[in-house]
Amino acid sequence: MMAANQGRENGIRVGVDTGGTFTDISIYNPQTGKISVWKVSSVTDNPSEAIISGVQGGLETFGYATIDVDYLGHGTTVATNALITGNHARTGMVTTAGFRDVLEIRRQTRADLYDLQQEKTPVLALRDLRHEVQERVNFDGSVHIPLNIEDVRRVARILRDQKVEAVAVCFLFSHLYPEHEEAVKSILEEEIPGIFVSSSSEVVPVYREYERFSTTVVNAALGPIMQSYLNKLWPRLQNIGVNAPVHLTQSNGGVISLQDAAAFPVRTVLSGPAAGVVGALQIGLAAGFPNMITFDMGGTSSDVALIDNGEPQLATDIVAHGHPLKIPMLDIHAVGAGGGSIAYVDSGGHLKVGPHSAGAVPGPVCYGQGNVQPTVTDANVVLQVQNPTHLLGGRLAIDQAKAREAIAGLAATLGLGVMETAQGIISVATANMAKAIRVISVERGYDPRDYVLMAFGGAGPVHAARLARELEVPRVLIPRNPGILCSMGLLMTDLKAHFTTGRMIELSPAGIPDLIRDISSLDQQATDWFEREGIALSDRAVSRSLDVRYLGQAFELTVEAPAGVVDEAFVGEVRRRFEVVHQQMYGFVSPEEPIRVVAVRLEAIGAVPRAALVPDMTETDSPVEDAIIGERAVWLPETGSFTPCTIYERDKLLYGHCIAGPAIIEQMDSTTFLLPGQIARVDGYLNLLIEESV
Repeated sequence: MMAANQGRENGIRVGVDTGGTFTDISIYNPQTGKISVWKVSSVTDNPSEAIISGVQGGLETFGYATIDVDYLGHGTTVATNALITGNHARTGMVTTAGFRDVLEIRRQTRADLYDLQQEKTPVLALRDLRHEVQERVNFDGSVHIPLNIEDVRRVARILRDQKVEAVAVCFLFSHLYPEHEEAVKSILEEEIPGIFVSSSSEVVPVYREYERFSTTVVNAALGPIMQSYLNKLWPRLQNIGVNAPVHLTQSNGGVISLQDAAAFPVRTVLSGPAAGVVGALQIGLAAGFPNMITFDMGGTSSDVALIDNGEPQLATDIVAHGHPLKIPMLDIHAVGAGGGSIAYVDSGGHLKVGPHSAGAVPGPVCYGQGNVQPTVTDANVVLQVQNPTHLLGGRLAIDQAKAREAIAGLAATLGLGVMETAQGIISVATANMAKAIRVISVERGYDPRDYVLMAFGGAGPVHAARLARELEVPRVLIPRNPGILCSMGLLMTDLKAHFTTGRMIELSPAGIPDLIRDISSLDQQATDWFEREGIALSDRAVSRSLDVRYLGQAFELTVEAPAGVVDEAFVGEVRRRFEVVHQQMYGFVSPEEPIRVVAVRLEAIGAVPRAALVPDMTETDSPVEDAIIGERAVWLPETGSFTPCTIYERDKLLYGHCIAGPAIIEQMDSTTFLLPGQIARVDGYLNLLIEESV
């Protein structure tokens, strides 16, 4: 794969986001400041096909050549899909004697306490592929039992005979003493040429063996899959003339080189959604809204996140498709409510929506590709919120009759009318989305009414007005190109890397030498990374954070650490910040209680040329009626009948235009729906700001 560099500042920059239904392309020309967008259907079996055709088609449509491309950012679902489908590498594990079953024992907690039928997610390294070796490191990092090299070679040969494709090396307290894992990794690579090996001290050097082991096994299981994908994608891009640097989105919102993505694929599990949050952040800040709830609704899921005071929330402990991961990620909560989510009646006679999705193939019934199960998109087409004849600016034909027939079958089972059933599908989906937003807001001490709902994704603007009313959110912001915001986010983010060291340190003057030692070590790791990525000194930035808890607490909170020297003032400020966060999360503080630091974290940021948002400084004097392209009757539950709605073309809406609902705003990549009593104003960035009219 190619070497990492950042491309020229004036070349064409391309962002490509591969979703479950569509692949989105954004093209930014730094010389003109123009952002052009393109959209093609995803190819489930081979995502690179849609990337190649989408990049070629988009560049040709807007008059660019592939040789003009000097940067390509890519958000991918390869890692996510591998976890969902179980299509991962055959993975072995080498661990400390006595700890073979850590992955199976887990935390002995139940996700649903009273559900007697729940099934645990299968572990990715089967028991017969997990092997123990003689070694033991104490809790303080001292060696209790030296590593038995012959034992390691014996296990390596067994794994070779078992034909594993990847191995996770997970030892107890290896985050304090990584030398044993490093030795095992070298022996495995020697004994099994071409094997993909992940060591926990490299992937996630923190304490809590179960989460560390789980994260490392996931990384190992995804490694061969990601390497195979990238090794195919890069030559195909070269074949069409794209020789620009390629970077992948990380789950933390930054981008990394192909080499790092191949070595640490677990960092890309939330690749696409993270790019959307970054794009939403930049657009929201430009529009003057530092407090946002992002609502990204695509074909398969709805992804929500909270941005407070211009800062996206980060999580260091998440569960991705049943697998605990302990790495820094944007705190994104996903629910199976997308345009392709399938509606059905459960065994109790209740209407349900999702999490199963029709995806890109066969897609919703109205796509005419063989699906007979009604989806959220079919409901919107029957209600005529979405265009009943075509989408994607005419490139995707829609069959409303087939959608109506599918929903009629569901209506007969429920004993309802077709329109009531279609509206019921939308109402259930809206409730699912509202629940997801409450998880990342109300349940964490934030009132959603204090935030702007930033809606994007192909289906986000379709549902945003209803969702805002459900949550009593006063304002909704719809960006200029909502359907491709994730790909735009790829052009608005920097290179990022996180470095962590896990160690119990007393937050007091006595712990200052240990804090200085760990922070200095992380600073050096960041410097080495900057050098590898070729980041100029003027483009480098770092920030520190600490995982902190009261003595005796089971879980920690992450707080931003002050810059500068580590002294008693530093310790005092960390305590103050911790108490603020603890008060918000738990409702109390304990001023006299000792505090422990359990991990020191450093985020390194390498600035790269980014797409700029340039506002129109002059309000238009043209009438909004110039943007009207027709009228369509939409079935509304408020009236129980079809109500005429004016249709506006988004491309003709200019700064200063104002629209009163009910109304429909159509564009190539999405549809925006306004309810009665709502108004939408167009700002200088051509965003739509939706508010209640009274």
